[in-house]
Amino acid sequence: MALNSVVRFLKKLKPYNIQKGLRYLKHFGWKEFLVRLSERMEPEEVPYGPWYEEHRAKPEELERQRKQSLAWRKKGSEEQPCVFSIAVPVFHTPEKFLCEMIESVQAQSFPFWELCIANAAPEDETVAEVLEKYCRQDRRIRVQNLDENRGISENTNAALEMARGTFVGLLDHDDLLAPDALYEMASRLEKDAGIDVFYTDEDKVTTDLSEHFQPHLKPDFNLDLLRSNNYICHFFTVRREIAEKIGGFRPEFNGAQDYDFIFRCTEQAEKIVHIPRILYHWRVHSASTADNPASKMYAYEAGKRAIEGNLERTGTKGEVSLRPDYGFYDVRYPVQGEPLVSILIPNRDQRETLLQCIESVRNKSTWKNFEILIIENNSQEKETFDCYRELERDERIRVITYPEKTFNYSAINNFGVREAQGEYLLFLNNDIEVITPDWIEQMLGNCQRPEVGIVGAKLYYPDDTIQHAGIIIGIGGIAGHAFLGLARAKSGYLHKASLQMDYSAVTAACMMMKAEVFRKIGGFEEKLSVAFNDVDLCLRTVGQGWLVVYNPHVEMYHYESKSRGAEDSEEKVRRFQQEIEFMRTRWNRLLKDGDPNYNPNLTLSKWNYSLRGQMKK
Repeated sequence: MALNSVVRFLKKLKPYNIQKGLRYLKHFGWKEFLVRLSERMEPEEVPYGPWYEEHRAKPEELERQRKQSLAWRKKGSEEQPCVFSIAVPVFHTPEKFLCEMIESVQAQSFPFWELCIANAAPEDETVAEVLEKYCRQDRRIRVQNLDENRGISENTNAALEMARGTFVGLLDHDDLLAPDALYEMASRLEKDAGIDVFYTDEDKVTTDLSEHFQPHLKPDFNLDLLRSNNYICHFFTVRREIAEKIGGFRPEFNGAQDYDFIFRCTEQAEKIVHIPRILYHWRVHSASTADNPASKMYAYEAGKRAIEGNLERTGTKGEVSLRPDYGFYDVRYPVQGEPLVSILIPNRDQRETLLQCIESVRNKSTWKNFEILIIENNSQEKETFDCYRELERDERIRVITYPEKTFNYSAINNFGVREAQGEYLLFLNNDIEVITPDWIEQMLGNCQRPEVGIVGAKLYYPDDTIQHAGIIIGIGGIAGHAFLGLARAKSGYLHKASLQMDYSAVTAACMMMKAEVFRKIGGFEEKLSVAFNDVDLCLRTVGQGWLVVYNPHVEMYHYESKSRGAEDSEEKVRRFQQEIEFMRTRWNRLLKDGDPNYNPNLTLSKWNYSLRGQMKK
């Protein structure tokens, strides 16, 4: 059970204040405690404009990069390091935009590039004159005049065909590259020559370039997020041989041609690297999709077909639908067969809470092939055992008794799994209430995918604010829930609270797992008796190569730890601190490197994807 971000705060407190805080927790509950805690921990919001200025490459840094790039060339053959080809289709581009785009490439601190421009409007004298001028000035700039406007895909293909570099990058005719964009990729290739694909963070910039805004700070490669939205977008760079192998862009996907291209490239790539720096600036003006997404409604249908193509090529059955938010999609994976699902519910007394949970499962669930294992853990009240006898009249429900006297969430569930008969395990707290009728089908469809080991759900407090929408490693010191306290009607940063995506961990308050995977990795870590055991389980699952998927379409109410007392004794505080240290030791490297499904430019002291202050480059 993942405890949210209390760690850093508690470690700084004196014993008296710890006890005071725990008394507050016991009286008001976790939610109110976390709200008050966050008020103490969180700095003011960091505005993007000043943050960007602080984090962009400074002149002295760019000069160092230029010298380093030349040193790389001198140490190897004439072909080292690689050349980057930047492909740009041009069509009646305003002169100012065109010049600024070209000059952003010329400003690169890594000088080994070529700019390949396919001009689909050679009759435009202004554009022709601008291109001719820059070609005379810089031999690295090459232009091909097309006989007609062939459409965005074929125009881009013409630019790609001009490329001679090892990598090709895609740049729109009215956008800009940051001056260190190519250097950042080259520096990584110096350390790892096996990289096939790069993509970077990006932002938007006003027409006159006076203001940068709406930064898109991305995770590392995230398959389920990519099937929800083309989050990779800019600046996308791929080995030229892969671009040629897949046949470039396809005109039938015009409007989402880059989405389709990215899918097909990443399917072929062995190694995909995300560079967490703002290296691409998407200019916003009245004709751009950045400013007016509804101007390209046809693009969203093309995007749907791009996802469907990815599913077909990877042998994955799935149904794609458009979300109300432009450019975002839902993928539903159908259930194969009728496998038995074992629902495991630890319980100690709390008769009414348990009944509400089980009745919601029985009465609301459309999936019927399940068994419920109630894992009895030292209940004292007679009415609890009367309740058990009544529940066991349902042949799908069994009560099994955990023999130990102490509470150990990990050991209790491991005990329950040994009695489970299902091919899929569904861990469920006794204080969960089902909202979504087809919740089991939705989780099963995902969990049956070969690459998926664990599936999590979206949980709400009774007041319809988010309790869980995925877990981010490092928040508060160890791990914390994303979008904690966000209103149910809101979708959060770039709609992530409402998008299916991969996380490093999800909460076991409602979590499905392949039984085979659970047994292979050894189940829950019993040294983590209360805190972080689900986080540890998920991280070990990811470490063995499976995905942990957050499915926001599985919605539940979570009444939050009614079955266990607060950390209100010296013994419990000591145990909690021991579990913190266990996690710090086991996952030290991950905590230092950062969660790959998050972004190092985002804060670890809030749950809302806000900017991180004082971040070193």
